[in-house]
Amino acid sequence: MGLKRHFATRITILFCVLLATLFLTILLVGSNMDTILKKGIAIQVRSEIVENKALASSFEDSQGLDRYVQGQIEQRIKNLGLDAPWYSPSRIGMSMFKIITLDFGHATFLTSDSGSSAVGDIILEKLPRTILLFTTATVIISLIGIFVGAMASQKAQSRANKITSSFAVISSSFPVWWVGMIMIFVFSFSYNLFPARATPLLPPSDPGYIAALLYHMTLPLITITMIGFGTWAYLVRNFMVGVMQEDFVFVKKAIGISQRRIVFGSALKNAAPPIVTVVALSLSGSLGGAIITEAVFDWPGMGRLYFEAISVMDLPVIIGATYVLTVFFLVSIFVSDLLYGYLDPRIRTS
Repeated sequence: MGLKRHFATRITILFCVLLATLFLTILLVGSNMDTILKKGIAIQVRSEIVENKALASSFEDSQGLDRYVQGQIEQRIKNLGLDAPWYSPSRIGMSMFKIITLDFGHATFLTSDSGSSAVGDIILEKLPRTILLFTTATVIISLIGIFVGAMASQKAQSRANKITSSFAVISSSFPVWWVGMIMIFVFSFSYNLFPARATPLLPPSDPGYIAALLYHMTLPLITITMIGFGTWAYLVRNFMVGVMQEDFVFVKKAIGISQRRIVFGSALKNAAPPIVTVVALSLSGSLGGAIITEAVFDWPGMGRLYFEAISVMDLPVIIGATYVLTVFFLVSIFVSDLLYGYLDPRIRTS
């Protein structure tokens, strides 16, 4: 019963955080939300007329068509309550409702590869590529880091421990974008093993696009993994060192259980809750990509989308991407709570 109450409380808190984030976003955007919503209505009206050829041909001249379009736009603006000030409670509530229901409107400048200006289509096109690169890198980094960190934790003053700590400090001292530029120079220009740009030249509709995308992501994947796993190993090592000093570990050693079995069985299981939490948060953070990293490698994901949207101040794209990534982050926190509650019996019995 305590676990159910814990999760119900967490869901309530996370939903309130989401609403507060939306409310602050709308306040920061301010009157620009009018432009976003009204532009979406105008595009919708014109699209309906283009699709209805009989209606478009019923007008004698372009002036009549323009008057009809303007009238329809004004009528819908009034019906939706957009004629009220943006700061009115009804307007703020409607804006929050549209964002919650994934109605982000249309981008001001950016479009998807297929030519769509709908923000939902743009995000739906970019998000899978970021998941492919950064989530894959996060999983690889986690697996290598957990293994190396567990090995280093066996002896606090061992050579493996010292190497892991030193590599973590060195690798975290260099930014990914700087190492990425070095990797591009060496492996793209000097040895010509990988392409300098991570964006395939083939269109997404081409049958060979998936293979080309995987080949182009190899160099950024190697770079991100090489930079990240040292820090991960250091974190896991710190989690494990404390567990290795527990009484049950000494008892298992005394009865003759092998060191490897103790480390990768009992000790790693006891250190699992904080490790799982960090993994979940890392996965959610990876969905946002890395703006500078994706810009350096020219990877067509969420990070570069943010970069382009900020460069041209495309507010609908910025708002939509921020909301989607906020939802992913909150969901990952909830999943980490679920796993933490499953792995830690103190939460189940509290």
